[in-house]
Amino acid sequence: ARLDPGSAMEALRAAGRAVLRSPRLARHGLGLRRRRKLPESWADMQEPLLEGMCFTLKYLGMTLVEKPKGEDMAAAAIRRIVATARVGARKFQKVILTVSPRGISLQDADTKEMVKNISIYRISYCTTDKLQNKVFAYVAQSQESGALECHAFLSPKKKIAQAVTLTVAQAFQMALDLWEATHAGR
Repeated sequence: ARLDPGSAMEALRAAGRAVLRSPRLARHGLGLRRRRKLPESWADMQEPLLEGMCFTLKYLGMTLVEKPKGEDMAAAAIRRIVATARVGARKFQKVILTVSPRGISLQDADTKEMVKNISIYRISYCTTDKLQNKVFAYVAQSQESGALECHAFLSPKKKIAQAVTLTVAQAFQMALDLWEATHAGR
């Protein structure tokens, strides 16, 4: 389902307000102090996204998928990941997911060690699941094997999962704008 630009921006602003109120949001990538908040118009500003928007999430797992995009494909993949995660008696890895026009980077929240860096050009789809509405997932082509992988993350709130999805969408648009600007002179 495609959103018109006006409602997409309003949804992004609403999700952004929820993210800003969340105490679990990792704000270190934004250079913000504890009590300082981003302005209400943060969704219209490119600077925070250029630096990278950070979200603290729990990594649920990964499964291989056959298609690069599609709501049904993503929903089935998320169901498999969640079912596998529930069976395992392990603690989920807490990660800091940073979204920028360059892509998505994952950092272990405890050790600050870089886990994964995914180029924006390898990501084919991202979504917030309709049934598991606190789950954010993206599909990307593995740099090592070339296989399509769906990675899922649990957020503390539905609005944060939506904000991550909308931020990735905004990063795609910004990456396209930057690419077009660099290729316009050729």
